[in-house]
Amino acid sequence: MKETALGEVQTRFAELIWEHQPISSGELVKLCGDAFGWKKSTTYTVLKKLCEKGLFANDGGSVRALISRDEYYSRRSGEFIAETFGGSLPAFLAAFASGRKLSSAEADELRRLIDDFEEKSV
Repeated sequence: MKETALGEVQTRFAELIWEHQPISSGELVKLCGDAFGWKKSTTYTVLKKLCEKGLFANDGGSVRALISRDEYYSRRSGEFIAETFGGSLPAFLAAFASGRKLSSAEADELRRLIDDFEEKSV
């Protein structure tokens, strides 16, 4: 899997595409000009980088997502856990919850999620 980490500007740009896709590259240039003050060349440079990461495609002047917003954030979460916690979800959850008290509702939701994942993996 390609590294999908995006900087702040690339993330804002990606959000713009996800919100308006499919979108013509000309319309994307106009949106980026309005939203970010970018010139056409800047829009195409950033778009090319995100296409190289496998997030978007620019086919015949039509820009579309190759992965959904949800899939992107799921991948990034997995990459973060792999890089920071050696891939251990329990280690991540322990670090996330340390120093704070879980509410009953949060604990119940975590139990439900674990039960759901166990059922899917059987």
